[in-house]
Amino acid sequence: MRVPWQKKVLEVADDDHPVGAQLMGTEPGEFAHVAGMLADAGYDAIDLNFACPVDKVTKKKRGGYLLDTPEQTLQIIRETIDGVGGKAPVTVKLRMGLDDSEESRRKFFKIVDGVLEHGVSAITIHGRTVQQKYRGASNWDIVKTVKKIAGAVSVFGSGDLFTAADCLKMLEITGVDGVSIARGAIGNPWIFKTCIALSGGEIEPELPSVIEQGNVLRAHFHETVRYYGYEKAGMIMKKTAIMYSRYHPDRKEVRNAFNYANTTEAFLDAVNRWYPLEPA
Repeated sequence: MRVPWQKKVLEVADDDHPVGAQLMGTEPGEFAHVAGMLADAGYDAIDLNFACPVDKVTKKKRGGYLLDTPEQTLQIIRETIDGVGGKAPVTVKLRMGLDDSEESRRKFFKIVDGVLEHGVSAITIHGRTVQQKYRGASNWDIVKTVKKIAGAVSVFGSGDLFTAADCLKMLEITGVDGVSIARGAIGNPWIFKTCIALSGGEIEPELPSVIEQGNVLRAHFHETVRYYGYEKAGMIMKKTAIMYSRYHPDRKEVRNAFNYANTTEAFLDAVNRWYPLEPA
């Protein structure tokens, strides 16, 4: 049975901590109201997304668009902190401005200063502008600069973190307190284990076996069914499964199999063909 969206959002499983909720929108009062509900529901942190560069988001004056309106952005932050009332830390995610103009950079640093003044618990910085989307290299220098400005406030770096080695390199170069892995984790949930191993001085773990990959892929599918229903789950998982296929010995054939899967049944056929279950 498909889970109603309200239940999906407001139900936090006991084994799913720490867990944060991320918000996007335009109205400060709505942020405050919803953030308070989420904190009451048991979320361990409330994150405000002022970084999303997707057109359908920015055209609605949400996400990265708000980097061009510092007063509104800071009002959202201020009212959200008030709405949460200390029940959960409030964090923010930023890009390095709307574009590469001097005006945009000035607005960005005004927001950074305001964020620190209002007392957010942490800042995540993606080293690209909104206009760049995901083109070009992430500017880790701006990440390093924000960490210097933030002082004792935690700063997390984002952008071009596709391997565990990338993550450790960012930590070393920028001095941030942690990294935020986004696209690098799609189809590769093992990246976190590898980061932990390398940061502890261990050798890089071997890639997971095909059986282990299949076990994780099936678990991912079952969670998708729980939230979106069986009929939609295969198509929702399709793009993610293509990313999983990068670690299969027959990656090209597996990728093609998922590409041509146009129903949930076809998706599962591809999974069962290329990812055998563990022998009894």
